[in-house]
Amino acid sequence: MFQLSEDEIPSLVGQMTVGEKVALLSGRGLWKTASIERLGIPSVVMTDGAYGVRYSTTQIDAGDNDEDSLQAFLDLVGQQGDGPGGMFGATRPATCFPNGNLLGCSWDIDLAYRMGAALAVECQDFGVHLLLGPGINIRRTPLAGRAYEYYSEDPVISGELSAAVIAGLQDHGVGASLKHFACNNSEIERTTTSSEVDERALREIYLAGFERAIERSAPWTVMSAYNPLNGIQAAEHHWLLRTVLREEWGYDGLVVSDWHAIKDRGAALNAGTELDMPESQPRKARLHAAIEAGDVPTELIDAACARVLAFVIKCKMHEKRGTAADLDAHHALSREIAAESIVLLRNVGKALPLDPGRLGELLIVGDGAVIPVIQGSGSATTNPHRVDSPLAQIAKRAGDTLTVRHQPFSCAAQGDDLMASIEAIVEAASRADVVVMFAENEKSRHGEGNDRDTLKLAASHDALIKALASAGRKIVVVLSMPDTVEMPWLQDVDAVLASFYAGQGGGEAIARILFGEQNPCGKLSASMPARVNDIPGWHTYPGEHGRHVYSEGIFVGYRFYDLKEIVPAFPFGHGLSYTSFTYENMELDKSEIGADTSCAVRVTVRNSGTVAGKEVVQLYVRPLAPGLKRPIRELKSFAKLHLQPGETKTVSLTLRQRDFRYFDTARSAWVLDAEAFVIEAAASSRDIRLSVTLPCKLPAPVLPLISPNSPTALVFAHPRAEAVLVSFFVARLSISSAEAAALLAKTKGSFLGFYDTLSWYVGDSVKETDIAKIFAGLNDH
Repeated sequence: MFQLSEDEIPSLVGQMTVGEKVALLSGRGLWKTASIERLGIPSVVMTDGAYGVRYSTTQIDAGDNDEDSLQAFLDLVGQQGDGPGGMFGATRPATCFPNGNLLGCSWDIDLAYRMGAALAVECQDFGVHLLLGPGINIRRTPLAGRAYEYYSEDPVISGELSAAVIAGLQDHGVGASLKHFACNNSEIERTTTSSEVDERALREIYLAGFERAIERSAPWTVMSAYNPLNGIQAAEHHWLLRTVLREEWGYDGLVVSDWHAIKDRGAALNAGTELDMPESQPRKARLHAAIEAGDVPTELIDAACARVLAFVIKCKMHEKRGTAADLDAHHALSREIAAESIVLLRNVGKALPLDPGRLGELLIVGDGAVIPVIQGSGSATTNPHRVDSPLAQIAKRAGDTLTVRHQPFSCAAQGDDLMASIEAIVEAASRADVVVMFAENEKSRHGEGNDRDTLKLAASHDALIKALASAGRKIVVVLSMPDTVEMPWLQDVDAVLASFYAGQGGGEAIARILFGEQNPCGKLSASMPARVNDIPGWHTYPGEHGRHVYSEGIFVGYRFYDLKEIVPAFPFGHGLSYTSFTYENMELDKSEIGADTSCAVRVTVRNSGTVAGKEVVQLYVRPLAPGLKRPIRELKSFAKLHLQPGETKTVSLTLRQRDFRYFDTARSAWVLDAEAFVIEAAASSRDIRLSVTLPCKLPAPVLPLISPNSPTALVFAHPRAEAVLVSFFVARLSISSAEAAALLAKTKGSFLGFYDTLSWYVGDSVKETDIAKIFAGLNDH
């Protein structure tokens, strides 16, 4: 075991040559850090991904040839999660848990922790020290190719769930890499297109989840992103990595680059990206040259080396050789997470759950019922050690009185073959009591490096669902998808389940929900727009000339739909149950909100239905008359309650000081500014059940900075400006106080700057420098 005290690290760094320092700050091959045998420094192993351990024996165990490594990397990011089994090469089987798009719908911190702990055990089994996840980029647009990896359009869910996954990993001795920092929200020209985001949106939306996760779980590493941010590569962004991450948030872990994300190695190191992954001989040579030229300070190089060494020590201290993962237990956990996360979007006339004792024939339609799409495509893709077939799990529950039949149906069907297939399925449906249609996205139109250009399902699936709707039987649609899809047939079907990418246990989870063994309790963690044109920022997507302007600013997801009064297909936080919940009471421990006030909120909920179930209590804050424009309401806390029929529980939630504030870029500060706040307990962002209004006791107002060129209205808004100017004019111009006041009155209402207006009346008898000095004094006090 490699053990050093913190005090011994500088001495070890001092013994290293420049070449050894360059090696330590660079990867070795695709998935390791460099070892330095002369000094006894070992390497550590890392690998993808966020929802399963992707351990490639050919890439990790078989050497580190540069040419082979590059081709292996390119093959990796281009692989398809819905492709044939051979796509995994020599990748060790592991548990493919539900992807982030479904886990986010669990709103369940305990489940997220348990998933992280299970991933850690598999990492320990494989000899992996660092798992490259979780990814928490905001699901700003459902078209984004990697949206399936991420949890939510909201930073509260993203931060809370990722903190739990990280804690589960690191409590069991495996490091996490929180990624991709920041604004990696599109796959189109992802390494060159700059995400253009104003600072307020950055602070309130895109960085907030990272901040929350770091505060709660202290990930061992943070991964800088591929994309430029406001014109600067994220891996080379001094403000992002040093000012915000290090200085403001106090992060003391290691910053690692995304794979081949660095363009200028010296600039990246100066900015704060310490470990360059994977190994690149040209980048190592450039760093060596930058050091020799003095472009990277020696003390910065040594500090970066010390941070890498501290990371290696931590990894080696926590490794547990001989760990054996219980993959059957992890498969059971995968099933549980999927069942707790799948969202029942629609259920007309209690079409679900199915009662096998009252059905004669159940028709299952679609290839996805046999070979389900369980995950997205790209570097996070996992080789599942087993996969539940939805059809097989449904058939197990049929019993003696229910006949289950399956009709294959491919996404690829076209022309006459498509029409013949649809006719055959519609004819079969006419004999069935219920039709369960497994619908999915078009193959290869999502994933890493490939944003979608439509929200439509495979065209053949929309056509089949439309045809089935005329068959006169109950129709249940089960959706597998990377993110939201358009549903032109929505009003014509009886029930819709959103399984997103449910992982290897999704087939069993779907069967449990269909037959009522599991009461659905997932809630959408991202809004579902009715059409692609309604997506916030749609008009500036995906950018032009290397710039992608985030034109919606802070109004991301449900914030936009509320602001524009757009009715989504399904709102943020929506999810139906087989029971009903009544919100009975809400109590607050504060009667007003002040500058240093947090607030405890107690919400009482009753299961007013006939079966046990879980409800996600969502707590929103709605500001009244805020200083700057703000979202109508914003999620600030949540909790998941399990309730038996008739049972009542009270949950306590905390609203922190920050939850009432917005970021004012003019003051570079989080500001409390509103007449009052409405605290809302809700079942979704459009289903508010209880509310209480809290008055806001504002701190002393922060006065605006004024200068000689400030508009006159701004000058006179300062409470001391007029009196100070009157006294100055009396002394400088030898006039009375009444005359000085009359002179000032002439300047009021002018749209010119204050001094330019004043000069019309006093000429050069008052200098601009005089006014500048007066205003500087006012600004200081």
